[in-house]
Amino acid sequence: MRIGTIEIDRPVILAPMEDVTDRAFRQLCKLHGADIVYTEFISAEAIRRGAEKSIRKLAMADHERPVAVQIFGNTVESMVEAAAIAESYEPDYLDINFGCPVKKVAGRGAGAALLREPEKLSAIASAVARAVSIPVTAKTRIGWDHDSINIAETVRRLEDAGMQAVAVHGRTRSDMYKGKADWSRIAEAKAACSIPIIANGDIWNADDAVAMFAQTGADGIMIGRGSIGNPFIFAQSVSLVRLGVPLPAPTYRERIRVALDHMRLSVEYKGEKYGILEMRRHYSTYLKGLPGVSKVRNELVRELDPAVITELLQGFEAHCGMLEREGRLTESGEYLNDHSPRLILNYQPNTKQSTIV
Repeated sequence: MRIGTIEIDRPVILAPMEDVTDRAFRQLCKLHGADIVYTEFISAEAIRRGAEKSIRKLAMADHERPVAVQIFGNTVESMVEAAAIAESYEPDYLDINFGCPVKKVAGRGAGAALLREPEKLSAIASAVARAVSIPVTAKTRIGWDHDSINIAETVRRLEDAGMQAVAVHGRTRSDMYKGKADWSRIAEAKAACSIPIIANGDIWNADDAVAMFAQTGADGIMIGRGSIGNPFIFAQSVSLVRLGVPLPAPTYRERIRVALDHMRLSVEYKGEKYGILEMRRHYSTYLKGLPGVSKVRNELVRELDPAVITELLQGFEAHCGMLEREGRLTESGEYLNDHSPRLILNYQPNTKQSTIV
């Protein structure tokens, strides 16, 4: 797949997600095999007003590249001005959000709402493409609802407007994130245009990644929710897609240590207060299914001291290690005893003792 000077065989890409794909998470996903990463989606109006939080989202580092900035808005004027500002931060390319279904975006005429205004969608895409010197792409959905699926027309419009690639999420706006993504509609989009199509929706593991390429004919795939708490999915998908080699599931040690890395990077980039507060949403996904997770998670989400959080996670790793040595837990964190999932753990985070009661 080629976007500007970027050329990657069947890339596996981190999707833009609000409050998720910040610098810390992008760095982890890149480290674990993501070919391309995207920023959180950023309001054009906020960029042009110089809103501190939105401007901060434009910051990126060379080790993230290739990296794309995604913006959204509902007027040509605001999108063109925001695009010029975003370009000054030197992303590898710029992406326009024509697919966000949430009320605070679509309800204000941006994101997926523009699927109901195809002429305006074309005007925004064309104006942004002309306003910057870097490549411009778009991300969209298959339609507003199931009575107005228009993805073939949409991708042709975006191609004519100068988009160099389009990512297609296989749901309508009315679906939000429910039900199953319709991969056949992504295949329809691929057949309707000559620019690269990136397939998105319901890729939860490496097998799904292989199936998505096979069923849609897409040039690349984009992983969103499947990567939350699981940056390992990128290396696993790349290996299976491009080499045909499956990689093992991450061990409980790897999961806990990446959670620690994420916390440290979050503090580094956002400061101790906000870095710790914003990490709270991630602990449950990193530690999901491990023994005694609810107890340690409850401790983690109340704690504000990075040093204590480090102790809690290291103590939890030691606790899991003890269960592994006792033959109760596999290296990947799965119970070996049929009755173990019903056991209650009396976990002491600041010691190496763990009692099963």
